[in-house]
Amino acid sequence: MILKTERLYFRELKPADFEPLCQMLKDPVVMVAYEGAFSDDEVHEWLERQIARYQKWGFGLWAVLLNESDEMIGQCGLTMQPWKEQEVLEIGYLFCRRHWHKGYAIEAARACKQYAFDVLDAYEVCSIIRDTNFASQKVAIRNGMTVVDHWVKHYRGVAMPHDRYVAFRPRDKD
Repeated sequence: MILKTERLYFRELKPADFEPLCQMLKDPVVMVAYEGAFSDDEVHEWLERQIARYQKWGFGLWAVLLNESDEMIGQCGLTMQPWKEQEVLEIGYLFCRRHWHKGYAIEAARACKQYAFDVLDAYEVCSIIRDTNFASQKVAIRNGMTVVDHWVKHYRGVAMPHDRYVAFRPRDKD
């Protein structure tokens, strides 16, 4: 276990998580910010990319499970993402549609922000969000983040404007 909150716990994704990942990544409503659902091959690539991130950085998107049932309901974690001419530490989150509007995304994102500051000793952490993804924007704002800049990313042949929401590590009180 990597993190635990009141209702959730986080662990590394593993090959056996392919089916729960499919519930999210093959759902066109969940994946609207990615221009559509993933294929089986794309889900496999996604899973392999997370496992490689654990080996490279010691973190990545983690499986998010309910404490009460051990059901995997989503993924949330930290990744290094390209942004303009640099790489930035990002909190990413994606949940099964049937678990939306229950506060899980903000609970998970807040835990990841704290992890970034306390464990990784990061000065700042961000969430990079497509300009049309209003639900994710609300999570970022509730996570104490504000928009600091904009950039157009290209994915699946589509130009997608994105905003970078950032939170800075609180200064130590003297």
